[in-house]
Amino acid sequence: MSGPIRLSTPLKDEEIAKLNIGDLVLLNGVAYTARDAAHQCILKTLREGGELPFDPAGQVIYYVGPAPEPPGRVIGSAGPTTAGRMDPYTPELLRLGLKGMVGKGQRSREVIQSMVEFRAVYFTAVGGAAALLSEKIKESRVIAYPELGPEAIRQIVFEDFPAIVANDIYGGDLFKTGWKRYRRQKKHKTV
Repeated sequence: MSGPIRLSTPLKDEEIAKLNIGDLVLLNGVAYTARDAAHQCILKTLREGGELPFDPAGQVIYYVGPAPEPPGRVIGSAGPTTAGRMDPYTPELLRLGLKGMVGKGQRSREVIQSMVEFRAVYFTAVGGAAALLSEKIKESRVIAYPELGPEAIRQIVFEDFPAIVANDIYGGDLFKTGWKRYRRQKKHKTV
C-alpha cells in the first residue's frame, strides 16, 4: 500500500487528474474557509459585479467555522462542516476555477457533474477530530466578511492536512462506492 499523496495549492489540472476516490492526501499551502453565510455573500458580490475577496482559480475552500483561537494558537478547533449546505453555491465557484473543496458528507448530483465538467475534486475530512485537524493549520487570518464571526472568510495555510478524495473528476463517488461495498460484505457474511 502506498502512502498519502502530497498536494500543494493552488491545485493544478495535471495533479487533479491523477486523483481517484479513496486516495489519501495531505494538503499543503494556502486555502480559504467559507460556510453558508460566506457563500451567500460571495454569490451576492458576483451578481452585483463586485470583486471577490480571493480569486477562486486553482484554490481550495475548507467548509469550516473555526472556534476562537486559544492563546498561543493560530486557530481554534476546526472540523469540517456538512458540504451539502454549500451545494447550491458550488457550481458557480467551480465555473470560476475553484479546484478543491474540503468538508464532510456527500455532494449533490449537480455538484458532482460540475466537478466533472470543470475538473475539480471534493475531499472529505474526518468529522469529530476538530482539535486534531486545527493542528494542521499553521496560519489563519480573516480576509472578508468579519461581521459573520466564525463564518468569515479566512485565508489559512495547511501543512499536511489529512483528507480523502470523495469525488474525483471522473464522476467517482466514494459514498456510493463505499455503501455498495458494505452491502456486499454484509450480504456475504449473512449467507
